[in-house]
This record gives sequence, structure tokens and C-alpha cells, in this order.
Amino acid sequence: MKTKAGIINLKSLLKKKKRLFFERVEISDIGAEGKAIARIDNVVTFVSLVAPGDIVDLEIIKKRSRYMEARVTKFHKLSELREKPVCKHFGICGGCRWQHLQYPHQLKYKQNQVVNALLRIGKLQLPEINPIIASRSIYLYRNKLEFAFSNRRWLPEAEIVSGQPLNAMNGLGFHVPRQFDKVVNIEECWLQPEPSNHIRNEVRKVAEEHNMSFFNPRNHAGFLRNLIIRTSSNGEVMVILSFFQDDEEKRDLLMGHLQNKFPGITSLMFAVNNKGNDTLYDLDIHVFSGMDHITEEFEGLKFRIGAKSFFQTNTTQSLELYRIVRNSAGLRGHETVYDLYTGTGTIANFIAQTAGKVIGIESVPEAVEDAKRNSAINGIHNTIFLTGDMKEMLTPSFTDQYGSPEIIITDPPRSGMHRRVAESILRIRPEKIIYVSCNPATQARDLEILSASYKINMVQPVDMFPQTNHVENVVSLIRK
Repeated sequence: MKTKAGIINLKSLLKKKKRLFFERVEISDIGAEGKAIARIDNVVTFVSLVAPGDIVDLEIIKKRSRYMEARVTKFHKLSELREKPVCKHFGICGGCRWQHLQYPHQLKYKQNQVVNALLRIGKLQLPEINPIIASRSIYLYRNKLEFAFSNRRWLPEAEIVSGQPLNAMNGLGFHVPRQFDKVVNIEECWLQPEPSNHIRNEVRKVAEEHNMSFFNPRNHAGFLRNLIIRTSSNGEVMVILSFFQDDEEKRDLLMGHLQNKFPGITSLMFAVNNKGNDTLYDLDIHVFSGMDHITEEFEGLKFRIGAKSFFQTNTTQSLELYRIVRNSAGLRGHETVYDLYTGTGTIANFIAQTAGKVIGIESVPEAVEDAKRNSAINGIHNTIFLTGDMKEMLTPSFTDQYGSPEIIITDPPRSGMHRRVAESILRIRPEKIIYVSCNPATQARDLEILSASYKINMVQPVDMFPQTNHVENVVSLIRK
């Protein structure tokens, strides 16, 4: 039976079909990767799509020596932290996994995620951590979404057991978590503003009307593979269709229809991708109509965004993030700044007017070209953008050529920095490091390396991704 704090005595379990069942378990917390936590005989048990305070029956679906994973079979009591999800696909789609959790409590658990990562993984000495900055919009905030085509759409259990013929197996939407070949057929998405839903639904309708085959991710066959939609705050729209097969007649039919149906599309492009992965970074992107980019604007600065450009997906919060970086840098107009993983040079150009010189380094050549153009269109002349592998470029000869920086800003991908990059930063010994991360776990790992010569003087979490467990974090370090 249930005991205090939701801990269950193992005598209360039921055995059925060789699986373990537990009754009236109280969900007590939220842990890593946004999964809720219950404790069963002091064994941490991870459960999805529940909230602290829920009391539920659980079926164990994975058992390891130090933890278990479970799914809910019955709710007995709903948490006061809950709210009704707005999306009809909630619970199936792998996107907004926290729609059932009230937004103030989302912020609380994101703040906890940052603190726990820095303390437990990095074992770091921390100042008082600033309260997380909430997102101004908690729905329709993304400027980019990528959808997948599949001829093996996800079938809800109700549809499977209905006894009705399983027709219309094509799907255009998001992959089901942990199932690369299954796609939830998304009819509405609350992440990106219109015309995103209209464009996606029209693509699916026209494709099915003309018997265009959807991609089979197991057999690597089919015509339609991916759809990317990007928008900007000034109303510009980019659409990129990725085709597995190069069928010009079908391609032109679909692209021409989109051009006529949505004359507001600023940039309509396509790629042919018959590789083993979905990435477009190593492919040629072709313009069908319009421009090869869209434009975003921050504080009067214009930023060119191409098909392969990295750009923060929450535009409004991006401005908050960049202001935090600029304020943390405390530039006085003479400093040399290295901006690592510069992408399209957004941060580099944003801070350039208060710096002496900014050197941006990025591995994607197209992004570097966009960064250079962004400087040019804004009349910025004190930036230099270079293409290369970060761990290979930060050599003594590099600093001899471009000058030793007083400040290094680093904004790596989710995997964090290569250890050699962190070690290079220690060798360069800038006065200050500003580390921007979308993954507090890998950030904490890297900060532990940097803590050999630096101490943390500021931690600022920023919510860039409402309705998800993801959180951005800015850490400022000063040399000891």
C-alpha cells in the first residue's frame, strides 16, 4: 500500500504478464530530461506526461539496477500543478511534453535543472543564481519547424482496436519519440504562427491528391522526405522541401502550387536528399522562387537567415539572450572578442559596436558567408568571420595572427565543446568567458574544465522553449 511521500512497499505490487504493477504511487518531482519522478522502495522511477502531485497506478516498462521507467495505467488524483493541454496531439507528438504543467511551475523545474546540472555534474562553486527569465509568449513562439513525411504514420490505439480498415497511412508531422520510422500526422501545431499550419496541411493535401509517395524511412524509398518552414517577425516566410527522388515534374507541380497558393512566401526552395540522414548542411539548396534568405531584425540591426543558417528559434527571447551576453561582456570599446560557434554572426554583430574587434569562428561555410553579409548590410567593419573546425583553429599561431582576446563568447551545440576547445581557452587565458548553452548538462561538464582557472560570477537561465523541458543558460566566468 501507499506510504508517506509516495514511497510504495514492494508487497503492494501485482504481477501480470511478467510485468510489475504498483498502485497509488505519488509523483514527487521532475528530473533530468523533463521526466517526472516517483520513488518505489527508494528506487527512482521515471514517468512521462505526469506532474508532481499526481497519484497514479504504474506499469514498469524498463527495470535497471539503479532506476526504472513506467507508464501510467490509471489516475487516482490529478495534481494542482496541472492545466489542460491546448494541443489535440499532446501525449503522442514528441514536441510539447509539458503542456499539462502550469507555466510558472515549468519555470521552477527548469531553474532546478540548471542548478542541479551545475552542482551535481560540474561540482561548481556558484554565486546566487538569477531567476529564470520567462518567455513573453508560451505558444506560437518558434520561427522554425521541421516536419517529416512518412508512409508509416503513427496509429493511435483507439484506431488500431476499432476494427475499421487502416487506410490513409501517409503522415506529415513529427517523429514519435524513439521511433524513427513513425510520424504523428500533425493537423495543428501550437509552436509556430501561421501560415505554418496552412502550408503544411496544403502540402499534404496536394501530395495525396496527386499520389506523390511519402518517404519510407526503413526502406529508403519514396518521393517526399522533409518540410522546413521558417518565419521572421516582419512576416517573411521561408519554405524548404526535401525530396528523396529527383522527379522534376512532380516537384514543379507541388512547388508551383505553393507559389500560387501562398504568394506571401518570401523564399521557396528545395533540395534532393537521397543520403542516409535528413541533414541539409552538405546538400545544394535550390531556389524555386523568391529570395534565398529571409531577414530578421534586432535593435535596428538586420540579420540574413539562409536555408542552412543557425538562428535561435524563439526570436523574442533571442533578443533577451543577446542583451544578457552584451551586458555580461561589459565591453568598453577596445576589446578583442572571440565568438566561438558564431553561426550567422548574430551575437558577434550584436556586440560589435561596443567592442574593438570581434572574431567569429564557425564550421558551416554558408553560415559564415551569411555572417559576413550581416556585417556588410549593417555597416559593421570591425568583425572577421572564419570557417573551420574549432578544436583545430584555436592554436598559438591563431592568437598571434588575430590578437589575444580579452573576452571569449562560446555558444556551442547541445553536445557542448570538444575538450580540446576548453583546453585551448584555458591556454589563451581571456579575462572573461561567457558560455551560452541549450544543454546545462554538457555546459556543466565544460565548466568543470574551465574552473581550473576561472570562477563563475553570473548564472542566468532563460526560457527559450515553453511547454518543453529545454532551457537556455548563460554563465559568465572571470579569470582567477
